[in-house]
Amino acid sequence: MRIGIIGAMQIEVDNLKKHMENTTEEVISGVTFTSGTVAGAEVVAAVSGVGKVFAAICAEAMILTYHVDCVINIGVAGTLCDELGVMDVAIADRVVQHDMNTSALGDPVGLLSGLNEVYLPADEKLVEGIRKVVEAKGINHKVGTIATGDLFLSKDSTKVKLHENFGAIAGEMEGGSIGHVCYVNKVPFAILRSISDGKGAEMDYQTFAVKAAQVGIEIILDFIKSVA
Repeated sequence: MRIGIIGAMQIEVDNLKKHMENTTEEVISGVTFTSGTVAGAEVVAAVSGVGKVFAAICAEAMILTYHVDCVINIGVAGTLCDELGVMDVAIADRVVQHDMNTSALGDPVGLLSGLNEVYLPADEKLVEGIRKVVEAKGINHKVGTIATGDLFLSKDSTKVKLHENFGAIAGEMEGGSIGHVCYVNKVPFAILRSISDGKGAEMDYQTFAVKAAQVGIEIILDFIKSVA
């Protein structure tokens, strides 16, 4: 199995690369892809950049160039539910793009025109494999909908709205578009997010983002070893 790992920021991938052997690098569409092995498993890792377009570019290039068998998006997110706080973990069983809105045409908010879907499902086997690793590590976690949009979620009113409208447990800026690309290419995907902020997002984010990203890497390393 060849596993694709996509992070939004450099801090999310650097520590993973430290555990990779026999690495080679290639730049495609401005994205640096690092190929190698982790515990004998083939891995391709890349930093997409922040936002839906960068994430989609990265995912499409990874799938078409490296023919990965699955894509896992790691990173940080803001909590949208009471059950998750700083350093906890959200695992997506489905993703939604909350800023897709053609409701003026009578469509539900979040509808992906052309797919006629609001929610895109993550791969059940990947989700369960990651969940087992998280549970074994004793990390508080929740499986549910992760909402994606080109917006840093700092307003409580926006967070409440996303939870009420979509049942979302966490919000971020890349996972939904990576899921979209994987869905149309028929590639299994999973989204793993460490919670980096609670109340007062602007203040807490800088404090906890690095630590939360490290939690995600540790989970992914254990997951790779479990399937290698």
